[in-house]
Amino acid sequence: MTAVPVLSLADLRGGATLAALDDACRTWGVFHVVDHGVDPTLARRVLDLAGAFFALPQAEKGAIERTAENPWGYYDRELTKNVRDWKEIFDVGPAEGGARPQWPATPPRFREAMEAWFEACSTLARSLIGAIATNLGAPPETLTACFDDATSFLRLNHYPPCDDPAPADSPTVPTAGRLGIGHHTDAGAVTVLLQDERPGLQVERGGTWHLVPPVADALTVNLGDVVQVWSNDRYHAPSHRVLADRERPRTSAPFFLNPSSSTTYAPLEGACRDAPPRYRPISWREFRAARAAGDYADVGEEIQISHFRR
Repeated sequence: MTAVPVLSLADLRGGATLAALDDACRTWGVFHVVDHGVDPTLARRVLDLAGAFFALPQAEKGAIERTAENPWGYYDRELTKNVRDWKEIFDVGPAEGGARPQWPATPPRFREAMEAWFEACSTLARSLIGAIATNLGAPPETLTACFDDATSFLRLNHYPPCDDPAPADSPTVPTAGRLGIGHHTDAGAVTVLLQDERPGLQVERGGTWHLVPPVADALTVNLGDVVQVWSNDRYHAPSHRVLADRERPRTSAPFFLNPSSSTTYAPLEGACRDAPPRYRPISWREFRAARAAGDYADVGEEIQISHFRR
């Protein structure tokens, strides 16, 4: 099995790096990055503090539970594809409308670390978007400007031991057992994932589910639906899922780079030279609201970019 690519970002504007990024986006849609400039000490602290938070009594975590009106906080009943996940989460993002961050009183310096990690991942993700724009024949600022008032958010995931985990070779929809997270694509632009040392992430490629084990000092990046639309299907947001484990817990921290609420996205002109636009323009505000509704309740078929195909 061919391994998920590992890209050095030491020279992100260099031709060789841009070519490697283009290849990884076309063939996998997910890749590891090294030489990314993010402090590994901060990464370890984020995982340690996440573990300490999820070890708190349920009453303390529940005191900052998120709601349909305020999406930031703790939650343990999220759905993916109308099926409950085997996980707990903590989400934090910008204050907007009824959304407001909720911070736990303990562990100490939790907020400080998470805000620092948020900013580090945002900087990295925006630099990748600029490089992706270049590969798609657009000036970097054409895409990076869509994130000036971003709706990005940071999530902490905790996957507790599961007494009935689905096997790693299960079909896309397992016939038996539970998944940490069911198969899905990410709605936004790119996701920057910090994993602990325990593998669990799987990505679908060529009809087969491949494990994406963590790489020392690397961050894992996957494309989201927004980039797939911008690329006019040159790049694909990979379907991915997370396995549950019978014996051991697992912690991860994905950062989701999302556009500003006012963004409307469609295939870029440079990506339509060999094929007509395959998508109608999509309002990010409306798309994200419809996708988020399915996180709380079984609201029927989950909205996908395929609903906007021409």
